[in-house]
Amino acid sequence: MLVAKVLKKSVLTVVMVIIAVLLLFPIVITFTNSLMTEQEIGINYGPIGQMNKAAAGRENPFVNLKLLPDQVTLEQYGKVLVGSPRYLMMFWNSVFMVVPIIAGQTLVAALAAYAFSKLQFRGREHLFLVYVLTMPMPFQVTLVPNYIMADKLGLLNSSNAIILPGIFAAFGVFMLRQFMLDIPYAYIEAAKMDGAGHSRIFYKIIIPMIKPGLAALVILLFVDYWNMVEQPLIFLDDPFKQPLSVYLSSINGELGIAFAASMLYMAPMVLLFLYAETYFIEGIQLSGIKG
Repeated sequence: MLVAKVLKKSVLTVVMVIIAVLLLFPIVITFTNSLMTEQEIGINYGPIGQMNKAAAGRENPFVNLKLLPDQVTLEQYGKVLVGSPRYLMMFWNSVFMVVPIIAGQTLVAALAAYAFSKLQFRGREHLFLVYVLTMPMPFQVTLVPNYIMADKLGLLNSSNAIILPGIFAAFGVFMLRQFMLDIPYAYIEAAKMDGAGHSRIFYKIIIPMIKPGLAALVILLFVDYWNMVEQPLIFLDDPFKQPLSVYLSSINGELGIAFAASMLYMAPMVLLFLYAETYFIEGIQLSGIKG
């Protein structure tokens, strides 16, 4: 039995290592290739990017997938950050869209979740059911109503056409309500006996107890809205107002810039996850138990 258990654990470990390597390989390739010179990238990936005539016309039609660069250089990062002002402009466009969405949806979701989980009012469960029915609907289903509404309100070609629907999305309400349902109502009753109102209960009792859920929600929202492409393409006609995610999809033929821009694009998500990793994992575990 002991041998079988050790063997099973070893096989599982090997399988998990293989999966981890496969998942990390594209990121490693992107990082190492972002440190290559333009000439080396042209030689290795000429058939894809058509970066120079020599590479495009060579007999071998396959790319040379290379892990380590012959010469390490930061020229691609220099081109992105200094030689391409469009990157920085669209980076700040993304920040000014994503930050208000995250802050607004977290606040609205926390308040709504508190009402749906701790306040007693008629039709609460039915209203919540109607509210969360919007969650499974893909973006394409609500596209036309949102576009018509944005047009009526004069929000087309404005970041508010993306920010406002994002703030009032149902996902955060559903997630935080799951956390608040497990908070004993006795805490709220004790606070009421001490003279605390709903605002004090919410900020002094509820919020500290759902920190893992808030951290998980912030990270999930950031990943979702940082990577959005369809909404900006549809609601924003002006390319100078579009976010960074659209910029990456519009890079044509400049593979060196694409590699460097992709690494810089991933950096905020990685840093945010590393900063809130403990809360995020705890939040996901707790939400999984409740589900």
